[in-house]
Amino acid sequence: MSRKLVAYFSASGTTAAVAGTLAEAADAGLYEIRPQVPYSRADLDWMNKKSRSSMEMNDKSFRPPLAGRDAHVEDYDVIFLGFPIWWYTAPTIVNTFLESYDFTGKTIILFATSGGSGLGRTAADLKPSAPGAVIREGKLLNGRQAKDSLAAWANSLKI
Repeated sequence: MSRKLVAYFSASGTTAAVAGTLAEAADAGLYEIRPQVPYSRADLDWMNKKSRSSMEMNDKSFRPPLAGRDAHVEDYDVIFLGFPIWWYTAPTIVNTFLESYDFTGKTIILFATSGGSGLGRTAADLKPSAPGAVIREGKLLNGRQAKDSLAAWANSLKI
């Protein structure tokens, strides 16, 4: 049986709720990816081209600093990686997280929350940030997720 971790970034709490339920359902550890400077409501205003999130997403090379580097990914075989979809992909802080650890030989399964878009090219966008890892398309998990349905999904992955 593989050792599993649910690592997630949540700006508003939506992804955090899903991640907590998934960690319980998959019998996995739980780790929050936190920015060094938390996002304010104004930072997340995607309609404002000068908001922090808009500016970060317009510069794909930008890497927001992390608040900590204590995920201990070396202890896990499978990482469920969750985040909200921003501009049809993962927020750049997810790249920061992936580039901060060695994921060689790990399987990374993506899951996301979104108000209206799917995962799009997220796996392809993240692949360069985790060389040596297998990144698998996952699932869009919006709304309240039942623990049983998340357990069934996690078990269906054959990991």
